[in-house]
Amino acid sequence: MADSGTARDQSVHGLEAIKRHALEHKLDMSMWAMRAAVVLFTFAYFIPIIGNPYNAYYRVLLAYATTGAIRLHQRLPQPVISKEFLMLLFSEDSFHYLLYSLIFLYVTPVTLVLLPVFLFSLVHFASYSLSLLDLLGPNSWWGARIIISLVEFQTRNILRLIAFTEIFLMPFVILLLFMGRAGLLTPLVYFHFLTLRYSSHRNPHTRNMFRELRFTTEALANKPSVPSVIRSIIFSAIQFICRLAPQPLPETPRQQ
Repeated sequence: MADSGTARDQSVHGLEAIKRHALEHKLDMSMWAMRAAVVLFTFAYFIPIIGNPYNAYYRVLLAYATTGAIRLHQRLPQPVISKEFLMLLFSEDSFHYLLYSLIFLYVTPVTLVLLPVFLFSLVHFASYSLSLLDLLGPNSWWGARIIISLVEFQTRNILRLIAFTEIFLMPFVILLLFMGRAGLLTPLVYFHFLTLRYSSHRNPHTRNMFRELRFTTEALANKPSVPSVIRSIIFSAIQFICRLAPQPLPETPRQQ
């Protein structure tokens, strides 16, 4: 009986800690909830048991756009009309994916579009969930902890997959334009998004993925079995893409 009472007291204490944490970190908890919504709506899109899958698709993008807006509110100073503020805004990864979400809110649903926002949400949701589990107790919900550890173990591979998807979507968006499934401005705005991802200081994975793809493509083109005409086309394409690469944005001091 004493052991049962102790366990019950620990449970109440853990729930109280969660409640206190939620009250003190409202914005962080809001982003955690939005990331959970992204994961749930993504599953609802692929497994349309309840509701319309197209509604779930756009809810994923809206939930992720909300996450980006909250994160920007946390990280940015008071908005002012100045070059410095715009440079700071463009350097934020949260702004990049707020822009990404808005781009595809006005495009016919494309399954591949959900992959980056789902994976980003999954990684951050798992990380913050671990902090919440620690508030409940070091040994609480060990099954959930195992799943979270698997996600965190694969974080680097997940970020590389996100970067590859960002790059692959550029020619895909152009194809959508010719198929009549995207507007004329969609490829232009997406290209701007991709240049921002390339210039990101906090997340170099897109820039590294471009480099890896370049080295892999050059190695394939240099094989003796590749005709000289094809090799010339490949290297011309590589040089054209390299000329489009932007200069990294300068570091901008942030308010503490």
